[in-house]
Amino acid sequence: MDLALFPYFLVSSILLTLAPGPDNLYLLTKSLADGAKAGITLAAGLCSGIVFHTCLVILGVAALVKSSPIAFAALKYVGAAYLFYLAYGAFTAKVAEPQPTEAAAGQATAADSNSTTNDTTNSVSSNETSSQASNGKSSSQTSNGESSALSIYRKGLIMNILNPKVLLFFLAFLPQFVDPNNESPGLAIAMLGAVFSLQAFILFSIIALCAGKLRGFLNQGPKSQRMLNRIQGVVLLGIGGLLLVF
Repeated sequence: MDLALFPYFLVSSILLTLAPGPDNLYLLTKSLADGAKAGITLAAGLCSGIVFHTCLVILGVAALVKSSPIAFAALKYVGAAYLFYLAYGAFTAKVAEPQPTEAAAGQATAADSNSTTNDTTNSVSSNETSSQASNGKSSSQTSNGESSALSIYRKGLIMNILNPKVLLFFLAFLPQFVDPNNESPGLAIAMLGAVFSLQAFILFSIIALCAGKLRGFLNQGPKSQRMLNRIQGVVLLGIGGLLLVF
């Protein structure tokens, strides 16, 4: 890596990351719809895709895709189809309706009507049952949370991997900042790709955090959540359409 060119590379990378594009637009709508945590998880998937593309540049796969119109078109159509699939998921996503919780009050009233002996017995039994149910619920929520986070990460990763234009961009962009006399050009490109991925993750995380703050004002109930989901779906449809056309 040419150290003299590194400042230019870093500034260029930051400007390119902040420029309006498919990744940060989807990241913004995802964070508005599902919160900052979902946005940061998506950012991790997108940036992992950058690392993947960097590896393809080093291995020469990117050059092969560039020289093969069939491979480029196939990757483009599969990528667009995946984006349309994500859009469908956003449009049809279920929104949880708020439900009143009166079970605690009912349990308290029932407990007052029992005898002292039954009170003690029921209390012990209730505590054991409640503890088991709570543990089961907590375990289920943890499992669902991990599954959801993995799903969001996978969406970001696949979305980036299946975009051939990102691959060709890195094929053209990264080598410009490598010294032609460098004895290890592959290592230099790997370092540049890692730096690009890191700065992108930091900036994407900031965007996700800011959008997550706005979500509290925009999402005031099920109707607002449905609207945000639909906006997310429209954005994904637009990205998929642009991928096909350009």
